[in-house]
Amino acid sequence: MLLNWTVMILYNYFSAMFVGPGYVPLGWTPEKSQDCMYLQYCKVCQSYKAPRSHHCRKCNRCVMKMDHHCPWINNCCGYQNHASFTLFLLLAPLGCIHASFIFIMTMYTQLYNRISFGWSSVKIDMSAAKRDPRPIIPFGLSAFAASLFALGLALGTTIAVGMLFIIQMKVILTNKTSIESWIEEKAKDRIQYYQTGETFIFPYDMGSKWKNFRQVFTWSGIPEGDGLDWPVRDGCHQYSLTIEQLKQKADKRVRSVRYRVIEDYSGVCCPVTKGVKTFFTTPCTEEPRIALSKGDLILATRGLKHWMYGEKILISAADGGIRERGWFPRNCVEKYQYDSETDQPVDGEKKSK
Repeated sequence: MLLNWTVMILYNYFSAMFVGPGYVPLGWTPEKSQDCMYLQYCKVCQSYKAPRSHHCRKCNRCVMKMDHHCPWINNCCGYQNHASFTLFLLLAPLGCIHASFIFIMTMYTQLYNRISFGWSSVKIDMSAAKRDPRPIIPFGLSAFAASLFALGLALGTTIAVGMLFIIQMKVILTNKTSIESWIEEKAKDRIQYYQTGETFIFPYDMGSKWKNFRQVFTWSGIPEGDGLDWPVRDGCHQYSLTIEQLKQKADKRVRSVRYRVIEDYSGVCCPVTKGVKTFFTTPCTEEPRIALSKGDLILATRGLKHWMYGEKILISAADGGIRERGWFPRNCVEKYQYDSETDQPVDGEKKSK
Protein backbone atom coordinates (compact mmCIF):
# COMPACT_ATOMS: atom_id res chain seq x y z
CA MET A 1 0.00 0.00 0.00
CA LEU A 2 2.83 2.40 0.82
CA LEU A 3 4.40 1.70 -2.58
CA ASN A 4 1.03 2.36 -4.23
CA TRP A 5 0.84 5.76 -2.52
CA THR A 6 4.37 6.54 -3.71
CA VAL A 7 3.66 5.59 -7.34
CA MET A 8 0.40 7.57 -7.49
CA ILE A 9 1.94 10.62 -5.80
CA LEU A 10 4.93 10.69 -8.15
CA TYR A 11 2.74 10.06 -11.22
CA ASN A 12 0.49 13.03 -10.51
CA TYR A 13 3.43 15.19 -9.42
CA PHE A 14 5.34 14.66 -12.66
CA SER A 15 2.14 14.93 -14.71
CA ALA A 16 1.48 18.35 -13.21
CA MET A 17 5.09 19.29 -13.87
CA PHE A 18 5.59 18.06 -17.45
CA VAL A 19 2.07 18.23 -18.92
CA GLY A 20 1.88 21.88 -17.94
CA PRO A 21 -1.12 24.19 -17.74
CA GLY A 22 -1.55 24.88 -21.44
CA TYR A 23 -0.68 28.21 -23.03
CA VAL A 24 -2.64 30.64 -25.15
CA PRO A 25 -1.30 30.32 -28.74
CA LEU A 26 1.06 33.13 -29.69
CA GLY A 27 -0.74 35.74 -31.73
CA TRP A 28 -4.18 34.48 -30.71
CA THR A 29 -7.21 36.65 -31.49
CA PRO A 30 -10.91 35.90 -30.99
CA GLU A 31 -12.92 34.64 -33.95
CA LYS A 32 -14.99 37.82 -34.04
CA SER A 33 -12.79 40.89 -34.36
CA GLN A 34 -15.30 43.04 -32.47
CA ASP A 35 -14.73 40.88 -29.38
CA CYS A 36 -11.21 42.28 -29.06
CA MET A 37 -12.66 45.30 -27.25
CA TYR A 38 -13.54 43.01 -24.32
CA LEU A 39 -10.05 41.53 -23.96
CA GLN A 40 -6.67 42.68 -22.69
CA TYR A 41 -3.69 42.62 -25.03
CA CYS A 42 -0.41 41.01 -23.98
CA LYS A 43 2.60 42.82 -25.44
CA VAL A 44 4.95 39.97 -24.54
CA CYS A 45 2.98 37.20 -26.28
CA GLN A 46 1.74 39.58 -29.00
CA SER A 47 -1.79 38.23 -28.58
CA TYR A 48 -5.02 38.88 -26.75
CA LYS A 49 -5.57 37.25 -23.39
CA ALA A 50 -8.27 34.62 -23.75
CA PRO A 51 -11.00 34.54 -21.07
CA ARG A 52 -9.66 33.14 -17.75
CA SER A 53 -6.04 33.37 -18.97
CA HIS A 54 -3.29 35.44 -17.34
CA HIS A 55 0.31 36.19 -18.18
CA CYS A 56 2.86 34.48 -15.93
CA ARG A 57 6.11 36.37 -15.47
CA LYS A 58 7.96 33.18 -14.52
CA CYS A 59 6.80 31.13 -17.53
CA ASN A 60 6.79 34.25 -19.75
CA ARG A 61 3.59 33.06 -21.46
CA CYS A 62 -0.16 33.60 -21.15
CA VAL A 63 -1.49 30.59 -19.24
CA MET A 64 -4.97 29.19 -19.88
CA LYS A 65 -7.18 29.24 -16.76
CA MET A 66 -4.19 30.16 -14.62
CA ASP A 67 -4.57 29.40 -10.91
CA HIS A 68 -1.05 30.20 -9.69
CA HIS A 69 2.61 29.55 -10.41
CA CYS A 70 3.86 26.74 -8.19
CA PRO A 71 7.61 26.71 -7.45
CA TRP A 72 7.42 23.07 -6.30
CA ILE A 73 6.54 21.84 -9.79
CA ASN A 74 8.43 24.71 -11.47
CA ASN A 75 5.37 25.36 -13.58
CA CYS A 76 1.96 26.98 -13.50
CA CYS A 77 -1.18 25.26 -12.31
CA GLY A 78 -3.84 25.82 -14.93
CA TYR A 79 -6.24 24.34 -17.44
CA GLN A 80 -4.50 21.07 -18.37
CA ASN A 81 -2.77 20.11 -15.11
CA HIS A 82 -5.23 21.40 -12.49
CA ALA A 83 -6.61 17.89 -11.89
CA SER A 84 -3.15 16.27 -11.59
CA PHE A 85 -1.96 18.98 -9.23
CA THR A 86 -5.04 18.63 -7.01
CA LEU A 87 -4.73 14.83 -6.92
CA PHE A 88 -1.12 15.24 -5.87
CA LEU A 89 -2.27 17.52 -3.03
CA LEU A 90 -4.76 14.81 -1.98
CA LEU A 91 -2.53 11.74 -2.27
CA ALA A 92 0.52 13.25 -0.54
CA PRO A 93 -1.29 13.78 2.81
CA LEU A 94 -2.94 10.34 2.56
CA GLY A 95 0.43 8.68 2.01
CA CYS A 96 1.94 10.67 4.87
CA ILE A 97 -0.92 9.66 7.18
CA HIS A 98 -0.22 6.00 6.34
CA ALA A 99 3.50 6.52 6.96
CA SER A 100 2.75 8.30 10.26
CA PHE A 101 0.69 5.32 11.39
CA ILE A 102 3.62 3.00 10.63
CA PHE A 103 6.09 5.21 12.52
CA ILE A 104 3.82 5.56 15.54
CA MET A 105 3.10 1.84 15.79
CA THR A 106 6.78 1.00 15.31
CA MET A 107 7.91 3.33 18.09
CA TYR A 108 5.07 2.21 20.35
CA THR A 109 5.75 -1.52 20.01
CA GLN A 110 9.50 -1.08 20.38
CA LEU A 111 9.36 1.30 23.34
CA TYR A 112 6.73 -0.81 25.06
CA ASN A 113 9.27 -3.59 25.53
CA ARG A 114 11.98 -1.22 26.72
CA ILE A 115 10.23 0.88 29.33
CA SER A 116 10.27 -0.10 33.01
CA PHE A 117 8.20 1.81 35.59
CA GLY A 118 9.56 2.26 39.09
CA TRP A 119 8.12 3.93 42.14
CA SER A 120 9.87 7.22 41.47
CA SER A 121 11.21 7.06 37.91
CA VAL A 122 10.68 5.72 34.43
CA LYS A 123 13.64 4.04 32.74
CA ILE A 124 14.08 3.35 29.03
CA ASP A 125 16.63 0.75 27.95
CA MET A 126 17.31 1.13 24.21
CA SER A 127 19.91 -1.62 24.11
CA ALA A 128 17.53 -4.57 23.74
CA ALA A 129 13.96 -5.66 24.26
CA LYS A 130 13.19 -7.06 27.72
CA ARG A 131 10.67 -9.72 26.80
CA ASP A 132 10.53 -10.22 23.05
CA PRO A 133 13.41 -11.72 21.04
CA ARG A 134 15.78 -9.45 19.15
CA PRO A 135 13.97 -7.85 16.18
CA ILE A 136 15.01 -8.48 12.60
CA ILE A 137 15.83 -4.77 12.21
CA PRO A 138 17.68 -3.46 15.31
CA PHE A 139 15.85 -0.56 16.93
CA GLY A 140 18.42 1.49 18.79
CA LEU A 141 18.72 5.13 19.73
CA SER A 142 19.61 6.22 16.19
CA ALA A 143 16.63 4.34 14.74
CA PHE A 144 14.34 5.95 17.30
CA ALA A 145 15.65 9.44 16.47
CA ALA A 146 15.28 8.79 12.72
CA SER A 147 11.71 7.50 13.17
CA LEU A 148 10.77 10.49 15.30
CA PHE A 149 12.23 12.89 12.73
CA ALA A 150 10.42 11.13 9.88
CA LEU A 151 7.17 11.25 11.86
CA GLY A 152 7.55 15.02 12.25
CA LEU A 153 8.09 15.43 8.51
CA ALA A 154 5.07 13.24 7.71
CA LEU A 155 2.78 15.13 10.08
CA GLY A 156 4.06 18.51 8.87
CA THR A 157 3.49 17.52 5.24
CA THR A 158 0.01 16.25 6.07
CA ILE A 159 -1.00 19.57 7.63
CA ALA A 160 0.68 21.89 5.11
CA VAL A 161 -0.26 20.07 1.90
CA GLY A 162 -3.67 19.14 3.30
CA MET A 163 -4.49 22.82 3.80
CA LEU A 164 -3.48 23.53 0.19
CA PHE A 165 -5.77 20.72 -0.96
CA ILE A 166 -8.71 22.21 0.95
CA ILE A 167 -8.05 25.62 -0.63
CA GLN A 168 -7.91 24.10 -4.12
CA MET A 169 -11.13 22.13 -3.61
CA LYS A 170 -12.96 25.27 -2.48
CA VAL A 171 -12.13 27.07 -5.72
CA ILE A 172 -12.77 23.98 -7.88
CA LEU A 173 -16.25 23.41 -6.42
CA THR A 174 -17.15 26.99 -7.36
CA ASN A 175 -15.43 26.61 -10.76
CA LYS A 176 -12.99 29.39 -9.97
CA THR A 177 -9.25 29.80 -9.72
CA SER A 178 -7.33 31.54 -6.98
CA ILE A 179 -6.84 34.56 -9.26
CA GLU A 180 -10.54 34.68 -10.16
CA SER A 181 -11.50 34.59 -6.49
CA TRP A 182 -9.32 37.66 -6.00
CA ILE A 183 -10.90 39.35 -9.04
CA GLU A 184 -14.35 38.72 -7.58
CA GLU A 185 -13.32 40.29 -4.27
CA LYS A 186 -11.96 43.35 -6.06
CA ALA A 187 -15.19 43.62 -8.05
CA LYS A 188 -17.17 43.84 -4.81
CA ASP A 189 -14.79 46.50 -3.48
CA ARG A 190 -15.04 48.52 -6.69
CA ILE A 191 -18.83 48.46 -6.68
CA GLN A 192 -18.96 49.40 -3.02
CA TYR A 193 -16.42 52.21 -3.45
CA TYR A 194 -18.22 53.89 -6.37
CA GLN A 195 -21.75 52.97 -5.23
CA THR A 196 -22.71 52.03 -8.78
CA GLY A 197 -25.51 49.71 -7.71
CA GLU A 198 -24.45 47.01 -10.17
CA THR A 199 -24.11 43.35 -9.20
CA PHE A 200 -21.21 41.21 -10.33
CA ILE A 201 -22.12 37.55 -10.95
CA PHE A 202 -19.27 35.13 -11.54
CA PRO A 203 -20.09 33.78 -15.01
CA TYR A 204 -18.44 30.35 -14.87
CA ASP A 205 -20.19 28.93 -11.80
CA MET A 206 -22.50 26.24 -13.21
CA GLY A 207 -24.72 26.39 -10.12
CA SER A 208 -23.92 22.82 -9.05
CA LYS A 209 -20.83 21.63 -7.19
CA TRP A 210 -20.89 18.38 -9.17
CA LYS A 211 -20.98 20.24 -12.50
CA ASN A 212 -18.18 22.50 -11.34
CA PHE A 213 -16.21 19.43 -10.22
CA ARG A 214 -16.67 17.85 -13.64
CA GLN A 215 -15.13 20.90 -15.29
CA VAL A 216 -11.77 19.82 -13.85
CA PHE A 217 -11.99 16.09 -13.15
CA THR A 218 -13.08 13.76 -15.96
CA TRP A 219 -12.85 9.99 -16.45
CA SER A 220 -10.58 10.46 -19.45
CA GLY A 221 -8.24 12.74 -17.52
CA ILE A 222 -8.63 15.43 -20.18
CA PRO A 223 -10.46 18.54 -18.92
CA GLU A 224 -13.53 19.75 -20.76
CA GLY A 225 -13.28 22.43 -23.42
CA ASP A 226 -10.28 23.79 -25.25
CA GLY A 227 -9.09 26.26 -22.63
CA LEU A 228 -10.14 29.27 -24.72
CA ASP A 229 -13.95 29.15 -24.76
CA TRP A 230 -15.90 28.38 -21.59
CA PRO A 231 -19.55 27.68 -20.81
CA VAL A 232 -21.23 30.42 -18.81
CA ARG A 233 -24.29 30.44 -16.60
CA ASP A 234 -27.59 31.85 -17.82
CA GLY A 235 -27.78 35.62 -17.94
CA CYS A 236 -24.00 36.11 -18.19
CA HIS A 237 -21.94 37.32 -21.10
CA GLN A 238 -19.08 35.27 -22.54
CA TYR A 239 -16.75 38.13 -21.61
CA SER A 240 -18.32 39.16 -18.29
CA LEU A 241 -15.13 38.43 -16.37
CA THR A 242 -12.81 40.12 -18.86
CA ILE A 243 -15.03 43.21 -18.91
CA GLU A 244 -14.77 43.37 -15.13
CA GLN A 245 -11.00 43.05 -15.40
CA LEU A 246 -10.89 46.01 -17.79
CA LYS A 247 -12.98 48.05 -15.35
CA GLN A 248 -10.62 47.17 -12.50
CA LYS A 249 -7.60 48.04 -14.61
CA ALA A 250 -9.07 51.45 -15.47
CA ASP A 251 -10.01 51.98 -11.83
CA LYS A 252 -6.46 51.17 -10.75
CA ARG A 253 -5.14 53.85 -13.10
CA VAL A 254 -7.56 56.41 -11.70
CA ARG A 255 -6.81 55.63 -8.07
CA SER A 256 -3.06 55.31 -8.51
CA VAL A 257 -0.72 58.06 -7.31
CA ARG A 258 2.31 59.37 -9.17
CA TYR A 259 5.61 59.62 -7.28
CA ARG A 260 9.06 60.90 -8.12
CA VAL A 261 12.24 59.11 -7.03
CA ILE A 262 14.44 61.20 -4.74
CA GLU A 263 16.91 58.48 -3.74
CA ASP A 264 18.52 55.68 -5.75
CA TYR A 265 17.50 52.08 -5.03
CA SER A 266 19.36 49.07 -6.42
CA GLY A 267 16.39 46.68 -6.39
CA VAL A 268 17.70 44.30 -3.72
CA CYS A 269 15.18 42.36 -1.65
CA CYS A 270 16.32 43.58 1.78
CA PRO A 271 18.11 46.94 1.44
CA VAL A 272 20.46 47.66 4.33
CA THR A 273 20.89 51.37 3.61
CA LYS A 274 17.18 52.26 3.58
CA GLY A 275 16.58 51.93 7.29
CA VAL A 276 16.10 49.15 9.82
CA LYS A 277 12.30 49.12 9.50
CA THR A 278 12.49 48.91 5.72
CA PHE A 279 14.99 46.06 5.98
CA PHE A 280 12.88 43.94 8.34
CA THR A 281 9.48 44.67 6.75
CA THR A 282 10.33 43.65 3.18
CA PRO A 283 7.23 42.19 1.48
CA CYS A 284 7.02 38.38 1.71
CA THR A 285 6.06 37.82 -1.90
CA GLU A 286 7.52 36.53 -5.15
CA GLU A 287 6.70 39.81 -6.87
CA PRO A 288 9.87 41.56 -8.10
CA ARG A 289 11.60 44.68 -6.84
CA ILE A 290 12.48 47.42 -9.31
CA ALA A 291 15.66 49.43 -9.39
CA LEU A 292 15.14 53.18 -9.13
CA SER A 293 17.25 56.14 -10.17
CA LYS A 294 16.84 59.66 -8.91
CA GLY A 295 14.31 61.53 -11.05
CA ASP A 296 12.35 58.46 -12.23
CA LEU A 297 8.56 58.62 -12.16
CA ILE A 298 6.54 55.88 -10.43
CA LEU A 299 2.83 55.17 -10.65
CA ALA A 300 2.06 53.56 -7.27
CA THR A 301 -1.01 51.33 -7.08
CA ARG A 302 -0.74 49.88 -3.57
CA GLY A 303 1.58 49.90 -0.62
CA LEU A 304 2.52 48.94 2.89
CA LYS A 305 3.83 51.10 5.71
CA HIS A 306 7.43 51.09 4.50
CA TRP A 307 7.08 49.68 0.97
CA MET A 308 5.10 50.54 -2.15
CA TYR A 309 4.19 48.68 -5.32
CA GLY A 310 3.99 50.46 -8.62
CA GLU A 311 5.07 50.85 -12.20
CA LYS A 312 8.08 52.78 -13.43
CA ILE A 313 7.14 55.12 -16.28
CA LEU A 314 9.70 55.52 -19.04
CA ILE A 315 8.92 58.92 -20.52
CA SER A 316 10.88 58.25 -23.69
CA ALA A 317 8.81 55.20 -24.63
CA ALA A 318 5.93 55.58 -27.03
CA ASP A 319 2.28 54.79 -26.38
CA GLY A 320 2.20 56.15 -22.86
CA GLY A 321 5.43 54.56 -21.68
CA ILE A 322 6.53 51.02 -20.99
CA ARG A 323 6.15 50.25 -17.30
CA GLU A 324 8.23 47.99 -15.11
CA ARG A 325 6.28 46.78 -12.07
CA GLY A 326 7.64 45.92 -8.64
CA TRP A 327 8.15 46.86 -4.98
CA PHE A 328 10.35 49.70 -3.77
CA PRO A 329 11.00 51.45 -0.41
CA ARG A 330 8.58 54.22 0.43
CA ASN A 331 11.34 56.53 1.71
CA CYS A 332 12.93 56.63 -1.75
CA VAL A 333 10.07 58.57 -3.34
CA GLU A 334 7.95 61.64 -2.81
CA LYS A 335 4.53 62.54 -4.17
CA TYR A 336 4.79 64.15 -7.60
CA GLN A 337 2.50 67.17 -8.07
CA TYR A 338 1.63 67.72 -11.72
CA ASP A 339 -1.03 69.19 -13.97
CA SER A 340 -3.18 66.36 -15.32
CA GLU A 341 -3.81 68.26 -18.57
CA THR A 342 -0.24 69.25 -19.43
CA ASP A 343 1.47 66.46 -17.44
CA GLN A 344 3.97 69.08 -16.19
CA PRO A 345 5.08 69.77 -12.61
CA VAL A 346 3.06 72.47 -10.90
CA ASP A 347 4.66 75.68 -9.65
CA GLY A 348 6.11 75.53 -6.20
CA GLU A 349 6.68 71.83 -6.21
CA LYS A 350 9.05 70.73 -3.48
CA LYS A 351 12.46 69.70 -4.66
CA SER A 352 13.22 67.47 -1.72
CA LYS A 353 11.30 65.25 0.59
